[in-house]
Amino acid sequence: MRRRFFPLLLLLLSAALPATAAQPDGASSPFFPYPLKVDRLPNGLTVVRVPFDSPGLVSFQTVVRVGSRNEVEPGRTGFAHFFEHMMFKGTPLHPEGQREKILGTYGFDDNAFTTDDITLYHSYGPTAGLEKLVEIEADRFRNLQYSEPSFQTEALAVLGEYHKNAARPYLKMEEELARTVFTQHTYGHTTLGYYDDIKAMPQAYAYSRTFFERWYTPDNIILVIVGDFDDAKLMQAVRTHYGPWERKVASVEIPSEPRQRKQRTVHIDWPHPTQPRLVLAWRTPAARLDTSDAAVQSVLVEYLVGPTSPVYKELVLEKQAAQRVGSDYSPHRDPHLFTLYAELQDESKRPTVQAAFNKAIKQLATAKVDAERVEAIKSNLRYGLLMNMETAKDVALQVAWYAGIYGSPDALALHYQKISEVKPADLVAFARKYFPAANRTLLTLTPKPAGGQK
Repeated sequence: MRRRFFPLLLLLLSAALPATAAQPDGASSPFFPYPLKVDRLPNGLTVVRVPFDSPGLVSFQTVVRVGSRNEVEPGRTGFAHFFEHMMFKGTPLHPEGQREKILGTYGFDDNAFTTDDITLYHSYGPTAGLEKLVEIEADRFRNLQYSEPSFQTEALAVLGEYHKNAARPYLKMEEELARTVFTQHTYGHTTLGYYDDIKAMPQAYAYSRTFFERWYTPDNIILVIVGDFDDAKLMQAVRTHYGPWERKVASVEIPSEPRQRKQRTVHIDWPHPTQPRLVLAWRTPAARLDTSDAAVQSVLVEYLVGPTSPVYKELVLEKQAAQRVGSDYSPHRDPHLFTLYAELQDESKRPTVQAAFNKAIKQLATAKVDAERVEAIKSNLRYGLLMNMETAKDVALQVAWYAGIYGSPDALALHYQKISEVKPADLVAFARKYFPAANRTLLTLTPKPAGGQK
């Protein structure tokens, strides 16, 4: 149910980004089977390279550790996502449209997405164009230029994107859940931002330049290059084109969220026919490499509502009370949410679905855990990771996303190592600590019946 600008996600400042990975440089690990090379330029830019058997092809990812969580000023929500759009507007050296023309000549696939925590730019194409790509990417990150009319035109395009997404229930659900759970933290608004702020964006040209200079800095960026390349030539190009870049990341205070002390509820009357929805959400810890909290939650997703879970078998296969059950959990830089959600067959099934969710949580908290299934889930998660790394682009996106969230180049391997260490007792302890009713938020959505019936 959570929406990201992809699908698949302040900073502790440059000190949070180590100069080398925890595993030896150039080595692989049991949880990431490819060699990982990491260098850090004097200006703080972290450069991660993964040689990968993809003859003639390379993936180039730029992770900016800025997302909607960084939008602390009133009236300025949505700028991380909006700025993703602006980054394609050109520079004095490469005016708007020229970059895309050059990359198209080589045959690069090029795009970007924004999440609560990061903005990620990705290109995938021929190794023959890599040095030119490095030059062009460094130029736009150092020297982005756009006019006020161009800025205003793109602001209207973002408003149109909001309207398009608002036609479906997921955005409204995300907005209402975030607003209800987060009263202080910036996770209280979505990546798109508040509607009034989006409408006011055309008047925020000067602020947009401030945003760019604040967050688009070398010490707030991780480059991830995966595929077939000459490492010495690549690093020479990176040092040449990125080395003179000297901006420093800003430091802002992200408001902390007070402890939730009683259950909260929010209801949505959706004005169009669709499936009724149910979401249970609990505030849970941030993703950090010195705890197993994110790993435990990754296992809990499959344990509670995965295709082998009793909940899935009961609600989807046997009683057919729900068309779909799942969780929208993903690791976040600050404490966020663990969710259970269901798309109901019809409104009459709501008590059955909620009772099944409550039963699963109660059994977990009372130490009724299927240890064999926990081990199978852990193995399946690891196998699924390997199966999702078939191309250089697959590998680069995984490495880049986890590096952006955790702030460490080898975060992907370390996260999956933590998953391998999860024990059934860890699930029980986590449920007892974080799944009490007082820490829960209940969201319900009831649609307008088809045909306008009451």
